[in-house]
Amino acid sequence: MRETKSQRKDRTEEVIKLLKRAYPDACCALNHANAFELLIATILSAQCTDQRVNIVTAELFRKYRKPEDYLKVRDTELQQDIKTTGFFRNKTKSIQGACKMLVEDFHSQVPKTMEELLKLPGVARKTANVVLGVAYGIAAGIVVDTHVGRLSHRLRLTNQKDAVKIENDLLELAPKKDWIIFSHLLIFHGRRVCKARRPLCEECVVEKLCPSSMLKTGKIPSA
Repeated sequence: MRETKSQRKDRTEEVIKLLKRAYPDACCALNHANAFELLIATILSAQCTDQRVNIVTAELFRKYRKPEDYLKVRDTELQQDIKTTGFFRNKTKSIQGACKMLVEDFHSQVPKTMEELLKLPGVARKTANVVLGVAYGIAAGIVVDTHVGRLSHRLRLTNQKDAVKIENDLLELAPKKDWIIFSHLLIFHGRRVCKARRPLCEECVVEKLCPSSMLKTGKIPSA
């Protein structure tokens, strides 16, 4: 029997409840001291692990304290500072472009609305949601990264491939009070249990709620 939207919402809420119990320490893995540092770290995290970003920002955030600092150096110097995060030329352009706009349009402060954040170079919904949710506690949406996308498909919460469309589906299923924590829970679970190549279904706290479970299907679920 095909699952109704109401049933899917109930299942999503049960998934969230079980994951909260399993990961009471779920939080953003990017090291930061303020909204501006989180913005920079999130831009750097594109196509890069949080662990690598944290290694790079440990020195970066000592060297650059505010938006103006990133604008005082040549792009080639900043490129070298962030080179190991990959795509360093594009990220340098995004960081310096965002800092320029912060200085000129936002009094060097990271804005607190989705509309304003999306004006910044290098900032799409994922980055904006991270900053709003983690730095400001504003539930404007749900962060969709590779882990969130993969688990959302395995749990059959969406059949969309585009991150914005996945987010829209999740927004309809998860209670707004859980929008911020939901992505952290899925990311923690994706890293520790529901891995891309070989999910540990036998250890999964939400296995009973997962249509893709190997224990049910006998097959490794697609990533």
